[in-house]
Amino acid sequence: MIRSVSISALLWLLVLLLLAGCTRDIGDASTCLSCHEGIEAASATHTDCVSCHGGDPQATEKAASHRAMLGPKNPSDPRFWERSCGRCHPYQLGRVRAALMTTNTGMIKNIQETWEGEDGRLYGTQGAQVHDAAGNPLSLQPVAGLDNLAGELYRKFCSLCHVAGEANQVWKGSHGSGCAACHFPYADNATYAGGDPTVHGKWPYSEDHRLAPLPDNRVCSRCHNRSGRIALSYEGLNDGNNGLVPTRDGLPGPTIISGARNATSIRPDIHHAKGMECIDCHTSRDVMGDGYAYENLYEQVEVGCEDCHGSPTERPRAREIVRENEEPVRESRGYKAPVRPGMTMVLTSKGRPYSNVALEEGKVILYGKRDGRRHESKVITGTAEHMIAGHGRLECHSCHSRTVVQCYGCHTEYDQGQLGMDFVKGKKTPGRFSETEDYRTLYPFPLALDQRGRISPVTPGCQTFVTVRDAGGRVTAEEYVTEFKGKRQLRFAPFYGHNTGTRAVGCGECHGNPAFLGFGQHVVEEGTIEATLLCERSDEKPLDGYLSLSQGRVRAFSAITREGSRPLNGSEVKRVWAVNQCLVCHADPKDPIYQKPLDYERLDACLNHSAAARP
Repeated sequence: MIRSVSISALLWLLVLLLLAGCTRDIGDASTCLSCHEGIEAASATHTDCVSCHGGDPQATEKAASHRAMLGPKNPSDPRFWERSCGRCHPYQLGRVRAALMTTNTGMIKNIQETWEGEDGRLYGTQGAQVHDAAGNPLSLQPVAGLDNLAGELYRKFCSLCHVAGEANQVWKGSHGSGCAACHFPYADNATYAGGDPTVHGKWPYSEDHRLAPLPDNRVCSRCHNRSGRIALSYEGLNDGNNGLVPTRDGLPGPTIISGARNATSIRPDIHHAKGMECIDCHTSRDVMGDGYAYENLYEQVEVGCEDCHGSPTERPRAREIVRENEEPVRESRGYKAPVRPGMTMVLTSKGRPYSNVALEEGKVILYGKRDGRRHESKVITGTAEHMIAGHGRLECHSCHSRTVVQCYGCHTEYDQGQLGMDFVKGKKTPGRFSETEDYRTLYPFPLALDQRGRISPVTPGCQTFVTVRDAGGRVTAEEYVTEFKGKRQLRFAPFYGHNTGTRAVGCGECHGNPAFLGFGQHVVEEGTIEATLLCERSDEKPLDGYLSLSQGRVRAFSAITREGSRPLNGSEVKRVWAVNQCLVCHADPKDPIYQKPLDYERLDACLNHSAAARP
């Protein structure tokens, strides 16, 4: 009886595997290895060629064997998702299909807003029927049909870094399409270096045929080394030496990165210094989505500093894992330190349990997903320096950012008389972009209110002067500043630079240096702040600021590009500066005086009295 039940169970398992597409035509039963001898097994659970690639495993002639294959090399391309990865991984496919990493909806939307390309519709890299966070149907239009300067800019200048398409032209920046973008990483030169003799040394291919279930930082760096440059900042690199000026032994460096750039060293993010990788903080839902379509990246990302470190008034939230089929258990099966029922896991900002951050004996412990290293997170709840009155609106990274990359004065030319590669359409079409910049810096960085109504670092986005040439070479727009919210104005955007330190910005710097409040490089004279970083196209307004001070009056002249975001107003600026008077005697943030609200009227009276007492 027992043997009968076992055989029955085995037969049902075999039927389920066949229905799922996970057949086992390997070894002598398949002709694939007769040509691809030496190829690496993708993984212990992905041993069959045909289940992923398709084709005829019994054919002995190459053309016949490959005739029904899903693409020449990459079955994980979005064109084949339903017939390849999605057959065995429908849950993951449902999530990634709507994720911003695939659709780039947020990037396209913000380009439309800042390059005068709004038409009331949402776009994606491809047309798609998805659902918003409330579960309502949402139709994304294909960006190939966005026929204006914003659409051209995205397709020809921004579109390579998304998982829907392959990027194979950039040294140290190439990747495959679809799932392979992260799970079958490319080498720096995008050539195959594995054991399959039929493709050895060929381009473009993944470095080998091994599946990477947990991608390392090199995978993230393939894309996240441009624009905000968060991958560089996190690892302690800065590509500000674009002129290839020698820095050591007569050579540029110390690190050559994509686009013929060289990066010098800065202090890395504290998490990187402790040995943590990108995936140790970011959940799979941050990257692959949760199945819903979002219009902005900050809506999809679910992790926050407070999750592990707590807020000034509340400790990290957590709950016990009670079932074997809960997502943290399933997701962590490939980790060095998997989750087990009975463990108490810390919750993300969206209330979902992490798969690698646990609450153990009152301590928050993060386990490295790939290496299993144990990291204890310091909880700041109730500490004096985080309970300062008036700091309730501060984002954690306002004080704890060591640097924030800022690129000022971006001059973009669009020449319709030259051909440019449209990476979405896959062909060259009339119109090519080129750009130069005026100035780049890391510190100090300006602060403004973000989409959450909290004070955050901001960085230029987009601060662009546009020149357009028609097909005959005639300039139709010269150094034009596009409109945003009905005005021609430069823009800044809230930003987390991923270069965190335990102690970064001092109290006296924020409260005493006007650059932190948005005045840029400056000279202070008799109640007026004179800007010093100007260019010929902006000779009255600084590139690196968005506030001016004239005869004691604060005025904003640039926009902050997020819903509800804005610069600090005049009264807020003056309150920040008023505290600088206190810091002369009370420099320690743990001073009890900062635990109670500041009486600005009393402070003004004190300061006025002191001024009147001077000879």
